[in-house]
Amino acid sequence: MRLILASGSPRRHELLKKAGFAFEVRVPEVDEHVPGPAREAVGILAERKARKVASELAGEKDAGRCLIVAADTLVSLEGRALGKPVSRKEAREMLQSLSGREHEVFTGLCLIHMGNGQCAGKVVRTGVRFRELSSEEIDRYVSTGEPMDKAGAYAIQGGANGFVESLDGEFDNVMGFPVREFRELYDALREESESAE
Repeated sequence: MRLILASGSPRRHELLKKAGFAFEVRVPEVDEHVPGPAREAVGILAERKARKVASELAGEKDAGRCLIVAADTLVSLEGRALGKPVSRKEAREMLQSLSGREHEVFTGLCLIHMGNGQCAGKVVRTGVRFRELSSEEIDRYVSTGEPMDKAGAYAIQGGANGFVESLDGEFDNVMGFPVREFRELYDALREESESAE
């Protein structure tokens, strides 16, 4: 079985590698604009990414041995989805809006087994509360550049770790890849595939 990670995210690469999986990387180019609540959008986007890579692999030799996994993560504050900031100004605004408040992080997972066409998906939620952040702290953090390619303008495993007051759910989900839930989906698809052979 060839595991294909449909993502260019260094965080997802790191988490999957630490979990002991050998995998190949294919970065799908898809339209990442999905209107609506973050909980729904991440599921749609994860499936969109997985299906894009599946279509690219379809003609390749041994494509039937491929299992594709894709993920998408968004931060949600009072129902409003926060993706990656497009400017430092927007990064500051996002962090100011999260200061002293609880928000939710949703990651959508989608796995596609190329051999039998089976598709499995799940959306995982983690609640995160930030302590009150000063303007100086926010400016200092934004000046590092770290927030610029992160949903909600922060990396929980990086400089924003000290912003977190409490966590309700899994840390790796906030990083962008819920490993436990991935393992469950992966094992279920493999078992179904093996029993069908």
